[in-house]
Amino acid sequence: MKSGRVLLPVVAVVLIVAALVYFYFDPSSSRWFPRCMFLESTGFKCPGCGSQRAIHALLHGHVATAWHFNAMMVVSMPVIAFYLAVSAGKNRWPRFYDTMFSRPVLLSLVLLVVLWWVVRNVAGW
Repeated sequence: MKSGRVLLPVVAVVLIVAALVYFYFDPSSSRWFPRCMFLESTGFKCPGCGSQRAIHALLHGHVATAWHFNAMMVVSMPVIAFYLAVSAGKNRWPRFYDTMFSRPVLLSLVLLVVLWWVVRNVAGW
């Protein structure tokens, strides 16, 4: 139980520091942000391509710009928040947790990511 008491504040600090880095430094113009190895080696965008720039844009309130960089990232943010809430309520609503983390639901989410991956490369997004 003690590890949970330590882990949560550590994760919170890491997320705050990451948010500050992405707020103050633009991945488009900073050389020290990592580039997508998949894009560099194949010329195709991975599902996450543009996510760093999208996070920077979102932190500045530029939703349309973030959408342009990676629409899936913008859509994923509330989904991730929802899944964090579902996880937090695991003990209170175990059947709902089991449903949301069931194989069909998780496979559907993976299928959506793969579909996004294909469409963004075929359509040139």
